[in-house]
Amino acid sequence: MTDYILSKDIRAQLKRTSTASIATQLFKRGLRNQFIQGVVPVAPKPVRMVGQAFTLRYIPAREDRNTMDVFRNPEHPQRHAVETCPPGQVLVMDARKNSRAATAGNILITRLAVRGCEGVVSDGGFRDAVDIGKLDMPTFYAAPSAPPNLSLHEAIDINVPIACGDAAVFPGDVIVGDQDGVIVIPVHLTNEIAEACADMECFEEFVLQQVQSGTSIIGLYPCTTEKVKNQFESWKADGGGI
Repeated sequence: MTDYILSKDIRAQLKRTSTASIATQLFKRGLRNQFIQGVVPVAPKPVRMVGQAFTLRYIPAREDRNTMDVFRNPEHPQRHAVETCPPGQVLVMDARKNSRAATAGNILITRLAVRGCEGVVSDGGFRDAVDIGKLDMPTFYAAPSAPPNLSLHEAIDINVPIACGDAAVFPGDVIVGDQDGVIVIPVHLTNEIAEACADMECFEEFVLQQVQSGTSIIGLYPCTTEKVKNQFESWKADGGGI
């Protein structure tokens, strides 16, 4: 567990930052495997998902352990995760990239939305995907899947390190999701990445304006000349990027 608390300012900055920019900044720091593979938005949302990770791990179901009777246990890990994921955080589920059965459905995900959670990510399936897509809360999954989770998955652990779409996710890591997908920021790098991305997004706004006006990308993107650097600083001084 981490003591880091995502501040309002850092959350707001990351809400303005694309997963692409974050991936670039992580790459510059030697991190190449932070993008959750095979996960897409259930439905497009107008805002990015930003919150710390609260995790749920599934293992393969075994027939003698996974019957409907397991839900008589009020501490059943799937149900318990839905009731204890803190408001403002993202429930991230490890389904071993297996979407042949659902990891949750509309009722459980609606409960998370009502409780104020920031979003849900699963590298498995969701049932009732159309209804889930109507929620304001961002949700990401591998595919629609009608079979119940018990037919394939056993929820086994809450808030432990997991794999989701081949990316390692530790409780408290910062999760950002947009139309491209979902990326994981190691919690100790969060503030540094947010600040670097703010500068990067400003520079890319300048670059896009230059490209739209017919400028060559050579020396411009990435910036490899003092001339471009000085042009960017002048552009900012004149109010560019504000």
